[in-house]
Amino acid sequence: MNQVISSTEVRKNWSEVIDTVVRKKPVFIKRNRDVLTFLSLEQLDIILDFFVLNMNIYLEEDGSYTASIDEIDLAGNARTQDEVIELICDDLIEYADEYMENFDLYYHSSNRKSHFPYIYKVIAHESDRDKIKTIFNIRIEDNVDA
Repeated sequence: MNQVISSTEVRKNWSEVIDTVVRKKPVFIKRNRDVLTFLSLEQLDIILDFFVLNMNIYLEEDGSYTASIDEIDLAGNARTQDEVIELICDDLIEYADEYMENFDLYYHSSNRKSHFPYIYKVIAHESDRDKIKTIFNIRIEDNVDA
């Protein structure tokens, strides 16, 4: 059985195609030479599940906390660990929006292309901060100099 359907067939059976994607399986669609995929959010979550951002949190001498992300050049400082996590989450959402607004530039930049799976994961759950926070693998360091 061929897993790729034509865009004409999709157009004729739009509701059926959506039902298939949501209830059964992803669909591959071909239009001329282009092939794309149509996934449910649940299916996308499974694909992107292994993409986590390593957040390092450091206690500063003044008692504040600094957090940085290994995979994406994001860093911030706040009074508490919870506040710095929220700050990085806000910055990540802002960066994801900027990335998508400038997709052609960012996706084709050698130093930003690898950000795409993380960005897509954030965009997919932009209205659910708790879900976005699951992207972080948090490591807490007690001493900056250690």
